[in-house]
Amino acid sequence: MSSAWFAKIRATNRNRAKPATRKKSKMPRLLGVDIPGDKRIEASLPYIYGLGPSNSKKILEQANIDPNIRAKDLSPEQLNAIIGAINANKIPIEGDLRREVQGNLKRLQAINCYRGIRHRRGLPVRGQRTGTNARTRKGPRKTVGVQRNKDAKTGKV
Repeated sequence: MSSAWFAKIRATNRNRAKPATRKKSKMPRLLGVDIPGDKRIEASLPYIYGLGPSNSKKILEQANIDPNIRAKDLSPEQLNAIIGAINANKIPIEGDLRREVQGNLKRLQAINCYRGIRHRRGLPVRGQRTGTNARTRKGPRKTVGVQRNKDAKTGKV
């Protein structure tokens, strides 16, 4: 086989048409979180951990931004106004909120209160029944079976 044959294959592969890639929509970045650009800003803000629908409405009112604007259409000034409103309300979000929640759980476990013990054991905390159900907290069932005697099959027992 000649090297010209390999060169010909390499050249034809190089010139092949590439598959059409979808145009990615611009995803604005707010406080280290990418929020979906195709959704209304009122629906995009709850993608930030710690912001729900009511907080997002309050923030947009304070920043004087129409809640029906798509997130990708926001100007940098509007994004800064949203960030300013979040900081002005002192709403804990993302890493700060996660640390706060983890600290609360560690405190409950350290003082050995009932709720802390339930968290430590992975059982329901708020008084739900555990005789049946509670599978989300307890995990899949652990089947308890009887150990069979080895000699039972041979008839020695």
